[in-house]
Amino acid sequence: MTAPLKYSIRPADPTAHLFEVRLTIADPDPAGQVLRLPAWIPGSYMIRDYARHVVGIRAESDGLNVVIEKLDKSRWQAAPVERELTITAEIYAFDESVRGAHLDTTHGFFNGTCVFLEPLGDDDRGFEDRACELEILPPDKPYGKHWRVATSMESDGAPVYGFGRYCAANYAELIDHPVEMGQLTIGEFTVNGVPHVFAIRGRHSADMARLCHDVEKLCTTQHEFLGTPKDLDRYVFLLHAPGEGYGGLEHGWSSSLVASRGSLPPRGLEGMTEEYRTFLGLVSHEYFHLWNVKRMKPARFRPYDLTQETHTGLLWVFEGITSYYDDLMLLRSGLIPVESWLEMVGQTMTRVHRNAGRLRQSVEASSFDAWTKFYKQDENAGNAIVSYYAKGSLIALALDLKLREDTDGRVSLDDVMHECWRRFGETGQGMGEGEFEAVCDEVSGLVLDDFFANAVRGTGKLPLDALFERHGIHVRYRAAVGGTDKGGKLSEAAMPVAFGAKVAERDGATFVTAVANGSPAEKAGLAARDQLLALDGLRVSAATLDATLRRFRPNDTTSLVVFRGDELMELSLRFTKPPEDTVYLELADDPGEEACARRNAWLLS
Repeated sequence: MTAPLKYSIRPADPTAHLFEVRLTIADPDPAGQVLRLPAWIPGSYMIRDYARHVVGIRAESDGLNVVIEKLDKSRWQAAPVERELTITAEIYAFDESVRGAHLDTTHGFFNGTCVFLEPLGDDDRGFEDRACELEILPPDKPYGKHWRVATSMESDGAPVYGFGRYCAANYAELIDHPVEMGQLTIGEFTVNGVPHVFAIRGRHSADMARLCHDVEKLCTTQHEFLGTPKDLDRYVFLLHAPGEGYGGLEHGWSSSLVASRGSLPPRGLEGMTEEYRTFLGLVSHEYFHLWNVKRMKPARFRPYDLTQETHTGLLWVFEGITSYYDDLMLLRSGLIPVESWLEMVGQTMTRVHRNAGRLRQSVEASSFDAWTKFYKQDENAGNAIVSYYAKGSLIALALDLKLREDTDGRVSLDDVMHECWRRFGETGQGMGEGEFEAVCDEVSGLVLDDFFANAVRGTGKLPLDALFERHGIHVRYRAAVGGTDKGGKLSEAAMPVAFGAKVAERDGATFVTAVANGSPAEKAGLAARDQLLALDGLRVSAATLDATLRRFRPNDTTSLVVFRGDELMELSLRFTKPPEDTVYLELADDPGEEACARRNAWLLS
């Protein structure tokens, strides 16, 4: 029987943000043990080079120092030894995102990809299949007196929410259990017999009973949809609730979330605020990944190669379809009404419709180039790329409606997902690049080549307007009200002119952050990074820009004064009519018996 890999992690110096991580290998490679840190984390498709945060590393065996050398940006090799080898690394942790590691005097958080070295060996050594033991140690006094530990990793003697020993079946599982330690608010509930935990870090006044009740309903609805995964025996939501923030990352038995404390339900809340609805959508999205990407995933991710970019054109399936179902599950669970869901769809349509990148890049290309484009967006992103999340969700919506319509209600996207889960999720077989489309054809009996050619590999407009109409829903377009208008609602106070530039305040100055192709701002010569000083002879800022623009009408001409670098420039700006790029949806008052039946079968199923 091979000895497990023994890890330990300790908040060694919270004021300097340093974790100390140890790995002991009972049978190191006699040729000299090679070790590696991942370059990226599953679910976030960008090379992050976690090894850059290693600030010190040493090796020892039998109480004697062992030479260790760095081979490249993420690998080290220890000199040959005959007995067990211990590697100790100091790792700087000051990344508050869900993808990193963070340590200070108030808490510690880490993803295993950031801190746990992986030993490499030839095939017959089998380090990748070796069981892992982890001891999570508390910080030295005076810190950590009231700290608790929250993680989905299986306890190997550690008390509930306590420091101590944990275990994982192998290295891949070890790095798929993020850990939060600090003063935590804990909420517990059960879904289909599976214990669930909500652990919140940060000052807040959330109604934990309401939160757990709503999330339990949401999770139960998702389990009823695809069934409880056979290996799911616990689940943990790790939430950081600062003053501002939003994001999430899925894991096999947990998710890491960041959401502002103001988005959580306060005590006594009746109904649903927009902020809380958005938060529940985030929870729903990361939870749906239990099925769609954590257990059912692209063939190219089986197994993950965390040393380099792994390209697939299927991210729109795993993120876009998840983005369709995340909000739909809020509706199906009864947490929001149909009108609220339609508002959210209108906002998604608005986001896609406003960016010219949808006319340049397909979602398949967006998926493939996520590593270098979607995750590395610059000031031209809106003009050059499309989101495989947002447009992917609209493709899923259009596909669902088309399947329902063309099969007279016999088949829906639900049926396709059930078959995909049976074929790829329950078996562990990876989904090949063309297999999702093949399953759609097989389950429906239709030939959907033209739909996928346009929607997935093309840049044409999705047939949503007509599909919605035949389901008793009107798609409406209007001009934006102002820079903060997200769409989704009817509005009367539309902006009278188009401008086409986004601005933001920085260090007391107003800077242009993006310029839309073909807009009045672009034609005037305005560029990203210009410092905006005056419009029509008056000082302007991000806070006053909308009010200033309302003074003008299409074809009016005025001046813009900017600094480009340290050069003062005056530009001539001619306004045009604002585009109707803001979308909202309305239920038809009298959709007809057939459309009403279709709508009810779709939304109330």
